[in-house]
Amino acid sequence: MEEKKFDLNSIIGFALIFAILMYLFYINKPSEEEIAAEAAKQEQVEAAKTKEVEEGLAGETTQSTIVADPLDSLAMVKAASELGAFAYSATLSSATNQHTVLENEVLRLKISNQGGYIEEALLKQYKTYDSVPVYLIKDGKNAAFNLNFGTSDNRTLDTKNLFFTPTVTKSGVNTVLSMKLKVSETQFLEYRYELKPEDYMVDFTIRSQGLQNVFNGSQEVVMDWKMQAIRHSKSAKYENRYTELIYEYGGGKDDYLGQGETTDDVEENVTWIAFKQHFFSAVLLTDTPFSTASLVSKNLMDAQELPEKDVKITKEFSASVPLALQSGELNYAMDWYYGPTDYKTLNTYKRNLDEIVPLGWGIFGWINRYLFIPFFGFLSGFLPYGIAIIVMTVIVRIVLSPVTYKSYVSQAKMKVLRPEINEINEKYKDNAMKKQQETMALYSKAGASPMSGCLPALMQIPVFYALFNFFPSAFQLRQEPFLWAEDLSSYDAIAELPFEVPFYGDHISLFPILASIAIFIYMTMTTGQNMQMQTQPGMPNMKFIMYLSPLMMLVFFNNYASGLSLYYFISNLITIGIMLVIKHVIIDEDKILAKIQENKKKPKKQNKFQKKMKEMMEQAEQQKAKK
Repeated sequence: MEEKKFDLNSIIGFALIFAILMYLFYINKPSEEEIAAEAAKQEQVEAAKTKEVEEGLAGETTQSTIVADPLDSLAMVKAASELGAFAYSATLSSATNQHTVLENEVLRLKISNQGGYIEEALLKQYKTYDSVPVYLIKDGKNAAFNLNFGTSDNRTLDTKNLFFTPTVTKSGVNTVLSMKLKVSETQFLEYRYELKPEDYMVDFTIRSQGLQNVFNGSQEVVMDWKMQAIRHSKSAKYENRYTELIYEYGGGKDDYLGQGETTDDVEENVTWIAFKQHFFSAVLLTDTPFSTASLVSKNLMDAQELPEKDVKITKEFSASVPLALQSGELNYAMDWYYGPTDYKTLNTYKRNLDEIVPLGWGIFGWINRYLFIPFFGFLSGFLPYGIAIIVMTVIVRIVLSPVTYKSYVSQAKMKVLRPEINEINEKYKDNAMKKQQETMALYSKAGASPMSGCLPALMQIPVFYALFNFFPSAFQLRQEPFLWAEDLSSYDAIAELPFEVPFYGDHISLFPILASIAIFIYMTMTTGQNMQMQTQPGMPNMKFIMYLSPLMMLVFFNNYASGLSLYYFISNLITIGIMLVIKHVIIDEDKILAKIQENKKKPKKQNKFQKKMKEMMEQAEQQKAKK
């Protein structure tokens, strides 16, 4: 091995090289004039950018701002090395944790550079039950939007992790935000947002340019949208009952996932997907129907195991949709709606969005759409909402009073015939078939029928059920006070309990108590006079029903909207008044008895159905006698 020796010549050589380098750095140092000129130039560039933004937005209601939070440059370089074709986007100044604000009179959206999606959606004109601004999306924590796709160099990318470049422009009075994920200046994936003045609907387009050779054509581009429903109402359980995922498919049909712990569905030709809360909704609409959509709803109320007062999130929704490439490119025209679940507002868009409001199916929804919504809108235009409910209830009961009259007349006839029916029951107590024949013969001669009292009551069911859906869905009642009720869309608590009663709650609402008392009085008047009929085979225990109905109202409506309980209270009071007038002023039982006796003397012509029934009963009686 050769021994290492100290080399003086090498040291002298390194020293000379170092001296030469220092001299070169010194002679190429910029002068003070050059430094000042460069600084002035940079200031001019920054001033020009600021002026451009200010001039573009000056005098306009719709606004946009860009706020930046620099990202670690080392992280940028690392990210760029993993993105393949999209590495260019990570080298731009936009590859930072920035956000852009789009704003009009009713809506404020904050869109993040990372992922290009809305990280905050604020409804400016509304407050929660505890006076906090209504956010559908807050701090980017309860919502996510992502495109997952494969690239031609065998990478799988998620746009939620990539940085888009924002550009704000004006289109007339509208503000347009273009978020581009760039491969180069002429090759990019773009999210385009356009916000109009005083509008909850945002035009949204996903398109690509020059990416035919970037997308892996053998893999689907999958769009994922997720959102957790933030609590906005005093009763989380009541709000959760009306929080659900609704969608339109098949050219105009709509459906929902329901209230189960976890519900899901896969549907074809989907045109919009709504993550609906009780009074606010986020909706994604598409001009090109999604070929399929995988939809999931998770009920988080029970899973959280928290006291109701501590619940912040009620449900979690997700939608996964494959997007088809057209000639190797993406091009989807869509819309976002972030706004109130208000029938009038949703109906203005003419996109069938009014189906998001649960007005009832079939005839019940028809009654609400074409009768109660316009009528209540007319009344509430010049009356306080509580008074409007009372006035509408009075008018509805007056319109239905002929039905109430027919029902009570039928009950009066049955009351007059009761002694004769009791005689028949006693005479033929051992022969059910003969007893039935004689009872029907008596009804036929007297011109009475037990069904004639039921049919008028059945006619009122569509109105009853329509209003049952109308009041909880009436956005106008939200946070509107009346008497002791602070909010007609929520319960009217007059006392808080130190514990929670199962099915009842941790408070006492007054309107359900008043409605229960009114129902009990009404049931006493209508059911009490028929008590003796419960001895007949097949008749229900009328006394049990008389107590059950008020009890159900008291328990289950304790957490319902006070506007609904107010309606039932006033409705039953009016019905009681109408029945008292019918009983003591209009109907004379002596006259009814005389009329029945007169009917008995007249020959009664039987129709084909009655003849057939009589023949069948006689044949059954003969067969029984032979046995």
